[in-house]
Amino acid sequence: MAVASRPPLRVWVWTAATLALAVVAALLWRGSDAAATDSTTAPPPTGVPTGTPAGTVSAAWSAPGDPVPGDVVAASRVLVGSANGVRALDPLTGEEAWHYTRANARLCGLTVSDGVAVAVFRTEDRCDEAIGLDAGTGVRSWTRNVNFRPDATLSSTGGTVLAHSPTGLVALDPVGNNTRWRHAPPSGCELLASAPGDTGVALLQQCAGSPDPQLRLLDSPDGGELWTRELPVPDGAEVRLLDADLLVGVQAGDEVQLVTAADGTLLTTLPADAGRPAQQTAVGGTVLVTADGTLTALDPATGQRRWTAPATGLPGEPVDGNGPPALTVPTDAGFVQRDAGSGDELATWSVPGLPEGGTATALGPAVVLRLADRVTGYR
Repeated sequence: MAVASRPPLRVWVWTAATLALAVVAALLWRGSDAAATDSTTAPPPTGVPTGTPAGTVSAAWSAPGDPVPGDVVAASRVLVGSANGVRALDPLTGEEAWHYTRANARLCGLTVSDGVAVAVFRTEDRCDEAIGLDAGTGVRSWTRNVNFRPDATLSSTGGTVLAHSPTGLVALDPVGNNTRWRHAPPSGCELLASAPGDTGVALLQQCAGSPDPQLRLLDSPDGGELWTRELPVPDGAEVRLLDADLLVGVQAGDEVQLVTAADGTLLTTLPADAGRPAQQTAVGGTVLVTADGTLTALDPATGQRRWTAPATGLPGEPVDGNGPPALTVPTDAGFVQRDAGSGDELATWSVPGLPEGGTATALGPAVVLRLADRVTGYR
C-alpha cells in the first residue's frame, strides 16, 4: 500500500505567501478609489429636443442639487451635484442619463465649461482631486491632483475653470486639465468674490485700512492684472459681484453699477432692491440685468437701455442656434419668450407660483429652471 507523503516545506511557504498576497490585494481593493467609484455612461445625445412648450406648463420633474453649476444645461443634459458626485439628467423627463459618484470622497464643487463637467472632490482635509467628465456621455476626460482649500468654490466661463477661496484663485483648463495660473491677493487683502467672463476674471476684494472694497479685472489667459478701482459704497450696504460678461457688474446696496472692461470706468447704473440680489448675464451681444423685478437689456458699448420687461430671474443661454436668439424669461405669471434684440414678446407659457431668482432655459417642449438648490423641468 502506498503511503502519502507530506508536501515539501517550500510548498507550504509558497501557499501561505499566495494566500497572504490575496488577502492584502483584497483589502487594498476595498479601500481604493476604484472600489469606491460608481459610474455609468450614456450614448451621445441626439441633439436639442424638438417642439415648443404648451401654453400652460407645470412642473414635470424636480431634482435637488448641492451644488448646482452656474450653467446647468450642457450638451442637452441637465447637470446637478450631490454630496458624493455628479448626475446628468434628461431635460424632458428628469431621468438619469449618467452618474459619477465617490463613496470615499465629498464633492467640493461642480462647474461646466466647453462641454466638460469639472468636479473637485475632497478625500482628506482639502479638496485634492479634480476630474473632467464629458457632459453628454459621462465618459471621463481627465483626472488630476489639486490642492484647494476645503472652502473652495468653482465657477467657469468658456475655456476657464476658476477655483476661488478667500486667499487666492487657481485657473484650470477644462479641456487640457493643466493649471493656467494662480493669483494671490495683495498682503492685507481678502478675496470676497470672483466671476470669470469674456472680459476676464473680475475680483472683489477688501483690504485692511480701506473702508471700501476694490474691484479688479484679471486677464483670463495668464492672470495678469488689467485694472483696479475703488468702489465707493454707502455705509452698511452689502456689495455683490454679479458678472463679467461684456460689462463687469456689481450690486452695492440699492444700486447696480456696470463698468467697462477696458479700464473699469463706470458706464451706467440701475436701481435695485438692497434686499433682493440682482442678476446679470450676456446673450447675443446684449447685457441683461434683472433687478427689483425688471429685466433690462443694455448696449455694452454705451450703457444705453435697449428694452425692459418684467422678470423674476434671468434667461439662460439659448441652446438652439437657428435664427435670432430667443430669451426665456421667468416672471410672476410664468415664462415669457422674448426676442433678444428688441425685447418683443414671442410666446407665453403660464406657470402659477413660479419661484423667484431662477435662470430659465427652453429645450424643445420643456423649460428648465435653475435655482440655487435644485433644478425643475416644466412641460
